Amino acid sequence: QVQLVESGGGLVQAGGSLRLSCAASGRTGSRYRMGWFRQAPGKEREFVAAISWSSGITYYADSVKGRFTISRDNAKNTVYLQMNSLKPEDTAVYYCAAGSQPTITVVAAYDYWGQGTHVTVSS
Repeated sequence: QVQLVESGGGLVQAGGSLRLSCAASGRTGSRYRMGWFRQAPGKEREFVAAISWSSGITYYADSVKGRFTISRDNAKNTVYLQMNSLKPEDTAVYYCAAGSQPTITVVAAYDYWGQGTHVTVSS
């Protein structure tokens, strides 16, 4: 079992920045890929970014490329999502997830999920 706890959400004006954190505990390991997803009201959960624990290779959705950066601190078992130039359309609940399947952007490829953290971007 892997436990994931997100933090760092909040209210920010358009153009501002936030950094989300995801602390992992339990049976973590280098075989997992860590991902960030988000879900806006009335919409499906969508992929935002992912990073390999072992290689550090990163992946991004086109909608956040160039604005968001995913990173990891292996010593702290923590993954971060730095979000810059935020837009109102970034408003959503952001979820951290851990998975070992080769598919990167699909919700079903992730086995463990955090409880989510709210991000609201005002215009």
